Amino acid sequence: MHGTLEKLSLPLEAEGEERPSRKDAEHAVRTLLRWAGENPGREGLLETPARVVRAYEEWFEGYGQDPAEMLKRTFEEVGGYDEMVILRDIPFQSCCEHHMAAIEGTVHVGYLPGSRVVGISKLARVVEAYARRLQIQERLTAQIADTINEVLKPRGVAVVVQGRHACMSTRGVRKHGSLLVTSRLLGAFREDPATRQEFLSAVGGLATHGPKL
Repeated sequence: MHGTLEKLSLPLEAEGEERPSRKDAEHAVRTLLRWAGENPGREGLLETPARVVRAYEEWFEGYGQDPAEMLKRTFEEVGGYDEMVILRDIPFQSCCEHHMAAIEGTVHVGYLPGSRVVGISKLARVVEAYARRLQIQERLTAQIADTINEVLKPRGVAVVVQGRHACMSTRGVRKHGSLLVTSRLLGAFREDPATRQEFLSAVGGLATHGPKL
């Protein structure tokens, strides 16, 4: 995606397909329950399909949000400030697109302002909008950095994501405690080793020195 922002559109709509109804979604949950060996008609599971669908509306609400739009309200009256802006330890929750298992972790965002700065809550909202979609961590990292870079047009952007993946800890190799670290460095953060090191020091380094999740 580097260099091109995603168009705000649900994947199905982008391909001209109709989105299933809520009734269809609840039926799919009942099918999975039966496949797992359960009885969807027993008391404890009667409302489960509706609950799952409501949960999906929250977990995947990012598909209906436009991260670029969130960054468009900026401020120019900053008293000449042109040093690094860093928002670290932004918690996020996402969902692995390969197994639909949980991803949890933290995001650290830094940028070198050009002529504009943005409210810090907007950086967290961009993280949230991309996290609440089916994801792989590498793409999540790139989407956050590229969107900030293209909308704010700063002198540089740096994003580090640290995540724990349930698809790694609850199935397959079942290795608990593993931490995946990904980064995207653009502009001065990529080109200037001193700038890069200043950012990495400010966020506590990478895997071995980063905040515990």
